[in-house]
Amino acid sequence: MFRLVVADLRRNALGALAIVLIVAFAAALGVAVTLQERALRLGSARAATAFPLVVGAAGSETQLMLSAVFLQPAPLGLVPGRVLSSLAADPRVAWAAPVGFGDFVEDYPIVGTTQALVDGLGGLRDGRAFARLDEAVAGAAVALRPGDRFHPLHGQASTGGHMHGETTYEVVGRLAPTGTPWDRAVLVPVEAVWRTHGLEAHEDEAHEGEQHEGEQHEGEQHTDEAHASGAPGAAQAPDPQAAIDPARVTAAGAPGVPAIVVKPRSIADAYKLRQEWRTDTTLALFPAEVLTRLYATLGDARRVLSAVAIGAQALVAAAILLVILLHVGQRRRQIGALRAFGAPRPAVFAVVWMEGFALLGLGLLAGVGLGYGAARLIAARLEAQSGVALPVLFTRDDLTPLLVLAGATAVLAAVPALLAYRQSPAAALRG
Repeated sequence: MFRLVVADLRRNALGALAIVLIVAFAAALGVAVTLQERALRLGSARAATAFPLVVGAAGSETQLMLSAVFLQPAPLGLVPGRVLSSLAADPRVAWAAPVGFGDFVEDYPIVGTTQALVDGLGGLRDGRAFARLDEAVAGAAVALRPGDRFHPLHGQASTGGHMHGETTYEVVGRLAPTGTPWDRAVLVPVEAVWRTHGLEAHEDEAHEGEQHEGEQHEGEQHTDEAHASGAPGAAQAPDPQAAIDPARVTAAGAPGVPAIVVKPRSIADAYKLRQEWRTDTTLALFPAEVLTRLYATLGDARRVLSAVAIGAQALVAAAILLVILLHVGQRRRQIGALRAFGAPRPAVFAVVWMEGFALLGLGLLAGVGLGYGAARLIAARLEAQSGVALPVLFTRDDLTPLLVLAGATAVLAAVPALLAYRQSPAAALRG
């Protein structure tokens, strides 16, 4: 029986190959959708683990999360320096680190922050942390090495950014790999970012009363416009001899920042802090919570794509079944000859069933491989663009749908086999 099946498949090699490829492409669509959706969920969840709580200006939760965690450029409002000062002094806070962005080196975002966030991201792999205002720490995926010097570019070159020629940074260390967009970031002292954009430590304090009256903070307005339009401010080059002073960063009169990453001492403290800092002017969020809502949207999209994939698979299955039935009809004389030479009905059933199952089963296996390969290619492109490590992997949950597909394949292959089983030798030979 096996030799009969192999011989028939060889005789119709092109047709058999076409059936296998059609089934493979249909199955690959569903596999790729499932694996890629899981990779996005796992990768984004891992990227948010270093950011327990984020505090920013009142506005969009999603945009604040995307900017602070995934470093997506956007014009955000600034949090006054007094907020960072209060958080740093709060006994419920293990550490609070400002996050300031808007500049780039090549396509890598430059982020102003403090040593606390460097340690929170996993620490250094090479070199040392920045100790002066003109020093920088490169992410693991940044094409800069310790000793390299660069000028920051305000905005990206593709959008018409301008060079801060008065500012020069020297790379002194490299972050350990994190599998997050921060692997593609360059970290510098936030004080250097303030000086580069012409922000003084007294600006926030001088206009604090005006801000409470509802007027926009003059220093914040200047910085927001600079970050949104790329217009230069009254920049000052960071003094190469100036050492980092943590007291300046956490002073009540320090300039504002787009976001503050907070590490609470306990889960209870995290919820209390979030509640306290969700006010009319500030916004506190758990990135993981915001991601959960995005997962729900992504899940709806996955269900739609899965429904499309199932519909495509059903149409392909119907087309393949029709082709196999026509093929069995063309083999009536061969089947009649087998019966006339003494082949029992179960043997004829087995030959036809094995041939159909072999075609559909090979297509299914090839589809799993193609779907996995497609998901890996998509993940690689997304990783290169976003910096988020996207793990493409199978889980035990994938076994059930694969077994269901295998069972459906066996049932489909049995339909033409039953027709051949019921066919009489005399009728087949006469046909």
